Amino acid sequence: MIRSASPASLNRITFRFASCALLSAFAFNAPRTAAQTPAQPTRRIVVSIPHRKLALLENNRIVKIYDVSVGASASPSPSGEFRIARRLENPTYYKPGVVIGPGNSNPLGPRWIGLDVKGFGIHGTNRPDSIGKNASHGCIRLRNRDIEDLFARVKVGDHVSLVAERTDEVARLFGTAPRPVNAPETLLARNEHAASQEVEAHGGR
Repeated sequence: MIRSASPASLNRITFRFASCALLSAFAFNAPRTAAQTPAQPTRRIVVSIPHRKLALLENNRIVKIYDVSVGASASPSPSGEFRIARRLENPTYYKPGVVIGPGNSNPLGPRWIGLDVKGFGIHGTNRPDSIGKNASHGCIRLRNRDIEDLFARVKVGDHVSLVAERTDEVARLFGTAPRPVNAPETLLARNEHAASQEVEAHGGR
């Protein structure tokens, strides 16, 4: 025998369905907790000054390694721990009496990654022949295609380690012995005597 539900029973059933619907809606729309939010990768740049190489790491794993130019003997690159303070696309280069806009002749190349120490950064170059040498006024230079690639991968606030001596980490990333220098350490790139006005707060060398 089939019994019809009483009005009270129907009300209870309706309330239960309504409650389930509300709970489901809340579950789908509730904000994610910290535990549910995907962790952002820890990104870091390590430059071995003696190897003249730059490694981009994420969660302590190598993403990519680039050849670079570092400071000449008379104007060495600083060593220490820094952060990215500014990113600029197509910077304009200035020195007294000279203004060079974006393009193939710009000594800063197509991208500038400024560090939180005045006067130094990571940038491109109009002298690709200087890459792999001790040739700059202290900045870290990359080939233009490489600085564009690196620029797209990093953000303001990322850590930058400039390492002047062999460490266990440097040996792990780049090998035990620096590459031989293929040109005099005092080689200086032309047109690299002043900062871009746009990066004056952090310099360009």
